[in-house]
Amino acid sequence: MECLTLKKTNCKNCYKCIRHCPVKSIRFSGNQAYIIGNECIMCGQCFVVCPQDAKQIVSEMEKVKMLLQSGGPVVVSLAPSFVANYDGVGIESMREALKKLGFSDVEETAVGATIVKREYDRMLSEETRDIIISSCCHSVNLLIQKYFPSLLPYLADVMSPMQAHCSDIKKRIPDAKTVFIGPCVAKKDEAQHYEGIVDAVLTFDELTAWLKSDKIELEQKKESNENSLARFFPTTGGILKTMVKENPKYSYLAIDGTENCIAALKDIEAGNLHRCFIEMSACVGSCVGGPVMEKFHRSPVKDYIAVSDYAGKKDFDVKQPAARDIEKHFEAIDLRAIKPTEAEITETLRQMGKMKPSDELNCGTCGYNTCREKAIAILQGKAEISMCLPYLKDKAENFSDTIARNTPNGLVVLNEKMEVQQVNSAALKIFNLRSAGDILGDQVIRVLDPTDFVTVLNKGRVIRDKREYLAEYEKYVEKTIVYDKEYHLILGIFRDVTEEETQRERKEEISKQTIEIADNVVDRQMRIVQEIASLLGETAAETKIALTKLKESITNE
Repeated sequence: MECLTLKKTNCKNCYKCIRHCPVKSIRFSGNQAYIIGNECIMCGQCFVVCPQDAKQIVSEMEKVKMLLQSGGPVVVSLAPSFVANYDGVGIESMREALKKLGFSDVEETAVGATIVKREYDRMLSEETRDIIISSCCHSVNLLIQKYFPSLLPYLADVMSPMQAHCSDIKKRIPDAKTVFIGPCVAKKDEAQHYEGIVDAVLTFDELTAWLKSDKIELEQKKESNENSLARFFPTTGGILKTMVKENPKYSYLAIDGTENCIAALKDIEAGNLHRCFIEMSACVGSCVGGPVMEKFHRSPVKDYIAVSDYAGKKDFDVKQPAARDIEKHFEAIDLRAIKPTEAEITETLRQMGKMKPSDELNCGTCGYNTCREKAIAILQGKAEISMCLPYLKDKAENFSDTIARNTPNGLVVLNEKMEVQQVNSAALKIFNLRSAGDILGDQVIRVLDPTDFVTVLNKGRVIRDKREYLAEYEKYVEKTIVYDKEYHLILGIFRDVTEEETQRERKEEISKQTIEIADNVVDRQMRIVQEIASLLGETAAETKIALTKLKESITNE
């Protein structure tokens, strides 16, 4: 199941998501953004920055409700960042409210965090590893698995706090189902990938909506608990704050923000770092800066103070499992992105109008840092030439949007993959479409037989004024199809000739009826002529000739 989806009609071609995506795992087609699941690290930045709310986090609300209806115990593992998301509310208030929703109990994920940080301390005490990178953040784990697979030996092979806690719950409570609730999109992916530990994941936003729909209010009260040091985990440096750090041979670093994590990983890859433990968080501010909280509840200083005030000074009282019971294995994930050749990159830059290095403005409007990166993305099928602002400017000078909007002819523009890139209102009317969003970015075969488009693309010959009947739309059209080699676009022009065909058929019917009437007149006249032939003489022959000429005249019309 995808964790992030797109509302196509909301996407407005702004490229803000690709500008903020740290790994550029977004594909554009037909001016619509598509998340590339195989490359995405689930950081949720596209969800955070999208000005049109075109990105959606997939809800598991119905799945959780089905778990509650199953009859068995369903226990919540509540992320410690809840105290920052719900002002003035402690774990007891959350437990009371969630029990009203049907959960059997609510525990703090910080219990699992205590287990994890103890395992980190054990690793450091053994001094067998040069570098250890924390594995609590699933987005960081995905980043290393997909983009820095050579560094996987440095990634701590330990469960995340969510997994460690849910595993502990299932050991203590027979047949229990576990539901994690927090501010993170990536946890949904982690739960799905490592089956049998976490049964479902909800975001704080989903929980808030559920409480509101059931008219359940959270009581404003906080209890204290001296044994709750691991509540610091969702803050930058929070993991380090809870660890013993007894080994002086190691340096201890806390890094937040995906860009900073990438920079650190590149340093490690280059051999510039040694003998250190690195706490890595994809979100700036760590989990209290998670995508759901950042979108709706972004207050980093206030959030840190809320967590700090609620945390105790000692560990949770929890039995430490054996290392093998909380061990986690990470495998490299193949991105399957083909590296283009230098010749291909140069040719693509030329198509973008970048004939020499000085033409490469590297303005970043398209979302990529350089024109070269953009060219590589085009070759990998992730971007389009039209995403370049200078290119669009030149294109606008040669192709008038005003004409496209006002022409009575339907216009359909395709790329070389037969995906619809542009469609005007006249075409929407011809093909019975409500809006351009219904077809943009999709294959043209959804509305038309692509055979003629493919023929024009492959043979380079123009099809002009070809008349055909579109049975599915009950319309006659006269179509012209042209391939623009410079811009790599195929233009289809459709003229609705249904009315003309209707009039022609009506005229043919009238002509047919007139001919029949003329024939009847001729027959009647001939009968009369035969009866009075002796009286009229040559008059009969003249009458027949006149009527025959009338019939021929009508037939010719």
